[in-house]
Amino acid sequence: MTTQLEAALPRFTSAAPAARDEPHHAIAEAIREAAIRGTVVVGLAGIAVIHAVDSVGHWSDARYLFWMYMALIAGSLATAGALLFTRSRTAFLAAGGVAASAIVGYVLSRTTGLPNATDDIGNWTEPLGLASLFVEGAVVAVSGYAYGASAKAPLAGIALRGTHRHLQAAA
Repeated sequence: MTTQLEAALPRFTSAAPAARDEPHHAIAEAIREAAIRGTVVVGLAGIAVIHAVDSVGHWSDARYLFWMYMALIAGSLATAGALLFTRSRTAFLAAGGVAASAIVGYVLSRTTGLPNATDDIGNWTEPLGLASLFVEGAVVAVSGYAYGASAKAPLAGIALRGTHRHLQAAA
């Protein structure tokens, strides 16, 4: 029978439940989960900051790009909040999706150009754009790893609901 303590253990482990008997293992897993979530949250905040800085120039020339930047910033911050305050695996998918959408926008703006915004075609070495690609790539990589690792964890399907019925279903 699964206890509430076992249900509260972090998800990022591939070890069998018997290996969790040692207290230091649970602490190490909690630290690993916090580090992964923190890394993705900081990356999402970086995406928001980079695009806030870059959005200023788009207000006058291509206003729809400005609003797309605002949507990306809002999506980044909302996803960061979901990662901080829930244990949902889908938050990692959302983080990867938000970052990947920014990468796609960057590539499109540098190759074919966007409507009323063809100034950046071929401008692959813009420093802010390269910083953005680095942060977005890191978010995609870490959130992809976290999503995959949490699926392999023995207690991946258990949410912290605290009800006896959910805990018995996992046992």
